[in-house]
Amino acid sequence: MEKVAIVGGGLVGAMQAVYMAKKGYQVDVYERRDDIRDALFVAGKSINLALSDRGWEALAKIDLEEEIKKIAIPMRGRKIHNSDLSQNFQPYGIHDQSIWSVSRGGLNQRLLIKAASYDNCNLYFNHKCVNLDLESNTLYFDHKGENKSAAYDRIFGTDGAFSAIRSRLEKTDRFNYSQYYLKHGYKELLIPATKDGLHQIDPNALHIWPRGGFMLIALANMDGSFTVTLFMPFEGENSFESLDTNEAVEAFFEKEFPDALDMMPDLLETYKKNPTSSLVIIKTYPWNYNDKVILMGDAAHAIVPFYGQGMNCGFEDCSVLDTIMNENNNDWNKVAPAYTEARKRNGDAIADLAMRNYIEMRDLIAKPEFLLRKKIEAAFAKKHPEKWLPLYSQVTFSHIPYADAVENAKIQDAIMDEVMKMENINEKWINQEIEEFILSKLE
Repeated sequence: MEKVAIVGGGLVGAMQAVYMAKKGYQVDVYERRDDIRDALFVAGKSINLALSDRGWEALAKIDLEEEIKKIAIPMRGRKIHNSDLSQNFQPYGIHDQSIWSVSRGGLNQRLLIKAASYDNCNLYFNHKCVNLDLESNTLYFDHKGENKSAAYDRIFGTDGAFSAIRSRLEKTDRFNYSQYYLKHGYKELLIPATKDGLHQIDPNALHIWPRGGFMLIALANMDGSFTVTLFMPFEGENSFESLDTNEAVEAFFEKEFPDALDMMPDLLETYKKNPTSSLVIIKTYPWNYNDKVILMGDAAHAIVPFYGQGMNCGFEDCSVLDTIMNENNNDWNKVAPAYTEARKRNGDAIADLAMRNYIEMRDLIAKPEFLLRKKIEAAFAKKHPEKWLPLYSQVTFSHIPYADAVENAKIQDAIMDEVMKMENINEKWINQEIEEFILSKLE
């Protein structure tokens, strides 16, 4: 039986362990943190995740879709909280589609439990990878001060944005690596449940307070609370640096997010307790070292969270690799390079799309011209679904490769730019003339 190691027991690593165990490989998973399977609360990064079609497909292939839906909350659109305290709802899809809010820790627990259910899968916690010998494919670990090592036929690096496996590959010939930190960071906050354990605001929406250079978002939890995340610059006028006292924090929220502040009785305590974290984009090439080492998830393509696709893209890595293995009869000489070529272009594409969506969420979604543009697109797509699928739907509610979605969006953007320049577009935003114009451009 071929032995494979998975370094990193997070979301993508745990999922890949299930895929490989299901295929009959002997699987060893190494995770540097504690075992979280029995934890009531999972510490660490806990920004709620948005599961969409790509992630659901990967879960369905390992028979976890229905179980995860029990701990996920559907969100049918964005609920925009404007500065004047007005609100408006923007549906996500054109067919009453939803993305799903799910706890990172809860999802990770269930994936690890699923992996451990296979007799041919072993989980090792508190194992920090410290080196990889590429000649012998031997991994070296620090386990609570004790040195350990083991050799494998195949190694999967799923150990996150600051991957030890990728760090070793960076020292090989012709390996490309780049990282870019945003000037913006994030801090996690909380809207608690009511005394009756209910949500204070609509749980079936992703709530956004867009304010130009910064924003607040909130996603519902199963216990009636909301995980709230403040995104803003590290330095400058409205920045984490400027919120250096309790008075500054309270004044800022009172001015910018008064309706959210009313629902956050423990704001100051939570603000001081929770760290301010950075946001990084990482791109690499290739995603494999010969047929011996494969990079997956953030180890290969860390992106910012603004399209809700980081986890979905990582899960798609697993399902696409599984398909490539089936197509090539598990011949790793073919599988490994084919995986890199299939996923690299798409990893780069979703990284760029995530930055584009940050600008949209932060700056555009409250602007009348943007809302009109989206309304015209949605109306045309509903009438001509075979000819037009909005970019968000291509990314979130389809399996169109991310890179192809980007190319499709360039065509659609050019057409919509012309439509928005039409005289009196506000009054005649959808009529026969506009419909025929768009059809003619598509042809």
